[in-house]
Amino acid sequence: MGLTLENVGKMEINEFLGSTLECQCGKPHSVNIDKIIVENGAINKLPGVLAEMGCKNALVVADSHTFDVAGKKVDELLTASNLKHKVFVYQSQGHLVPNEEAVGKLVLQVEKTTDVIVTVGSGSLNDLVKFASWLIKVPSVCVATAPSMDGYASDTSALIIDNLKTSVTSDYPKVIIGDVDILKEAPMSMILAGFGDIIGKYSALNDWLISEIVNGEYHCSVTAKISSDAIEKCVTQMEGVKRREDDAIRNLMEGLVRTGIAMSFVGNSRPASGCEHHIAHFWEMAFLFAGKEALLHGTKVGMTSVITAKLYELLTTAKIDFDKAISVAKAFDEKAWKEKVIAMYGKASPGILKLSEKDGRNSIEKRIARIQKIKENYEAIMKIAKAAPSAAKVRSLMENAGAPVKPCQVGIDDATALNGIIMAKEVRPRYSVLNLLSDVAILEDLAKEAAEYVK
Repeated sequence: MGLTLENVGKMEINEFLGSTLECQCGKPHSVNIDKIIVENGAINKLPGVLAEMGCKNALVVADSHTFDVAGKKVDELLTASNLKHKVFVYQSQGHLVPNEEAVGKLVLQVEKTTDVIVTVGSGSLNDLVKFASWLIKVPSVCVATAPSMDGYASDTSALIIDNLKTSVTSDYPKVIIGDVDILKEAPMSMILAGFGDIIGKYSALNDWLISEIVNGEYHCSVTAKISSDAIEKCVTQMEGVKRREDDAIRNLMEGLVRTGIAMSFVGNSRPASGCEHHIAHFWEMAFLFAGKEALLHGTKVGMTSVITAKLYELLTTAKIDFDKAISVAKAFDEKAWKEKVIAMYGKASPGILKLSEKDGRNSIEKRIARIQKIKENYEAIMKIAKAAPSAAKVRSLMENAGAPVKPCQVGIDDATALNGIIMAKEVRPRYSVLNLLSDVAILEDLAKEAAEYVK
């Protein structure tokens, strides 16, 4: 079966699995996941899933929170089915930090006879196990505990390496189990984080379109539609999400998994992650270095989605002086830029500087070429910006859901909020509206307006 704009929205989630699918974009897509089970009572199918996989010795991984939520049940189910297993629980008072130490602790739990790792959790646990699974070539199964993020079905993990938030290659879970009875009882903050992560796809998809124009980056409209369909389905069921209704929670979980599949189809995070994620990463690292309790990923993304919507809105009325932009590009001061990166990123700055050398992001010639491309395609870019949801719409969606929209509501001070908008383009070598605004020399001015909007 082929993937087209006409049929992709009608496909059941498991129809994306199990084979290589030819796509209307001209490239084949596949995802190495065997089965996705999102239904009431799904956790009870775990022993059967492991039996089908031929697994005989499982390592169950949870943290002190998720063990109580579903880890005990997993332990009981595997014991009742006489499947040999051991349980490893990360002891963490706050949010688990997915850094080198956490990876090491997990890998040390794997025995020679371990033939499957069962994740009981969501964000960081999922990232850690997916990476370990890829590293040691042991398959994993994920028992989700909250519809809080979109990484369940992606083949990358977001880890903290050398103090820098980094996307690394990982392996998919062979099976993803989302028990609606468990998911709907997750803390509302985690459910709203999942909703915020979905809302972030608005700007992510627009950033992808802009990079296609400016850089000639590969773009798949069919895969993008998987994400846009997920947005609209979750938005229309927002009230049900707030009431923890089964269908709404099921759709939220499936929407998050579908966007993960979309990422895997194109081999990068474009269908689900743009500059709203980059700003969120900046804030996360700022909290980490300050020793503050981390915010949920989707909580940050929901707030930064309001900011990026405002930036797109401001772009539509901005006066761009292309000659000035070229003059600014020619006058680029590499030394001053490095000093600013060091001041803003602290412990993470060596990683940023290394990335910049590798991808040549500061090449004056390349920047001037991008400016010319922006000028030549100004109307097409404006069309994308004008079609983006307004800041008022995105803000209203988040507020109506009960999620925070102001950085100060979650302990992010004004300076960190503004610095994140200006400097987040350095987090990833991926072009976004932040890079475009920087190229045409209006980023700092628009960043100040966007930051004021969410005060």
